[in-house]
Amino acid sequence: MKIKDGYILRQVAGNSIVIAVGDEALNFNGMITINGAGTFLWQKLSEGATEEELLAAMLSEYEIDAETAKQDIGDFINKLKSADLIVE
Repeated sequence: MKIKDGYILRQVAGNSIVIAVGDEALNFNGMITINGAGTFLWQKLSEGATEEELLAAMLSEYEIDAETAKQDIGDFINKLKSADLIVE
């Protein structure tokens, strides 16, 4: 999986903001604010991480159990898919 071209993550006043650039800016109005864990996952997805790689990274980075991490990753990916921000 990978973040769709045309979307970037920026830090603005201490917040992580996803914005559209280039042609995608014509179709996507606004911005998305994501939390620290979302920022961590976004960066991994920008590198083309699989769900298994995301899970391993989350378990390594955060004090979280595997079931909760799987659920959180699934929820995050589903939100990105519903906003058409991710490609497989």
